[in-house]
Amino acid sequence: MKHFLVVVDMQKDFIDGALGTAEAVAIVPDAVKKIKGFEGEIFATLDTHFEDYMQTAEGKNLPVPHCIKGTEGWAFNKAVAAALEEKGFTAVEKNTFGSVELPGLIAERADGEEFDIELIGLCTDICVVSNALLLKAHFPEAPIAVDAQCCAGVTTQAHEAALATMRSCQIKC
Repeated sequence: MKHFLVVVDMQKDFIDGALGTAEAVAIVPDAVKKIKGFEGEIFATLDTHFEDYMQTAEGKNLPVPHCIKGTEGWAFNKAVAAALEEKGFTAVEKNTFGSVELPGLIAERADGEEFDIELIGLCTDICVVSNALLLKAHFPEAPIAVDAQCCAGVTTQAHEAALATMRSCQIKC
């Protein structure tokens, strides 16, 4: 069986930048430990926006420029980046909450073998839940899990609500 880890948006702007939180900072050591100890293939998503962010639908609803490609805020957190580089990974840029490209990449790498998927990252209630549900829709028979200890939401309540939603959709949390 193949094992895939999806590290969702562990970028500076979500940890200690424009949209950072104390909860996001707190999960970095656990996320690094998870990455370093993972035996399988790793994908890491990058929330990716451009200079026109404020004119996009997301920018109009969340008027905080963040993860602008090429900026310091777009880059992975330094500790996470070091762990990813050490283990090897595939970067997946996405300009919306869930990556529509990710399921195809996983299917390609699975190459017909059975597999499971685990997700960690930020934010539980936006991009983690979006990617987990997209993956569950594409792979309804594959075991999919989210390590709640390696995730943080916009708020603690939103984090817990997202975990409850994912559990309802048969994603192990």
